[in-house]
Amino acid sequence: MTKYLTEFIGTFFLVLTIGCTVIGAGPQVIAPLAIGSALMVMIYAGGHVSGAHYNPAVTLAVWLRGKCDTKDVAPYWASQIAGAALAAFTVKFLKADAAAAVTPNNPAVLPALVAEFLFTFALAYVVLNSATAKGTSGNSFYGLAIGFTVMTGAFAAGGISGGAFNPAVAVGATLMNLFPWSNIWIYWVAELAGGALAAATFKCLCPDDK
Repeated sequence: MTKYLTEFIGTFFLVLTIGCTVIGAGPQVIAPLAIGSALMVMIYAGGHVSGAHYNPAVTLAVWLRGKCDTKDVAPYWASQIAGAALAAFTVKFLKADAAAAVTPNNPAVLPALVAEFLFTFALAYVVLNSATAKGTSGNSFYGLAIGFTVMTGAFAAGGISGGAFNPAVAVGATLMNLFPWSNIWIYWVAELAGGALAAATFKCLCPDDK
């Protein structure tokens, strides 16, 4: 249960940060930097308990890589989505006027699919290599590497797809009206595919790292 609560808390603060820095933000707020930093600190806080996935696509990648028990996959996903949903409702309470005025971002489907796939692949690839590989075992930089990957993706692809790279974030963003419900499939399909390919790539590049 402690693992699932940790996943809930970490995903909650990640999505809370996204909502509070994107909705009604002033020009002085650099959302990708805040979002990457929030993910980084939550990873350092919860990595020793749950692995600090905070992302169903990362959980899928880690499971396919062989470092997450099958029995934990569904509870991890449920905890992550629940944390994202509660964060969305919290943002709508804290920033009610600004949240009510939000217009959903409706990107072109193919560019959004490609952007979400590529940067989710990059995120999961960094997670597997910095947080699960024998060669980097015990390092102190994994949280920074993962947080900076999300920050980079948000800067690079935020204007293309919204920059979720995380199915739970996509659910939270949709509940905050940042994405339309009709586009939720884009994020789940592209991001889970990116996570799966990252796991396959890791196993191909590091066949002896079981």
